[in-house]
Amino acid sequence: MSHYPLVFRVHAIQRMFQRRISKDEVRQVVVTGETVESYPTDKPFPSRLILGWSGSRPLHVVAADDVGAEETIIITVYQPDAEEWEQGFTRRKRR
Repeated sequence: MSHYPLVFRVHAIQRMFQRRISKDEVRQVVVTGETVESYPTDKPFPSRLILGWSGSRPLHVVAADDVGAEETIIITVYQPDAEEWEQGFTRRKRR
């Protein structure tokens, strides 16, 4: 959970537009969602995959905290695919 202001990367905004996901939905996921994967070696900042819900619609947000700038960077946003994720969308299916 982050209390920093959100900064949306161009890629995230493009995907949000394509997938009809609003900034308010992303904000809700970041504030109330559950981190389901962590990527501590991501550069320039460690990032995480957050699962949240917009009504009955699951959403995944990849975000990174820039502690120095006191902001949370939104990298991408998508609705997880049930073919790739186990029920509940917290774990990837094994292949």
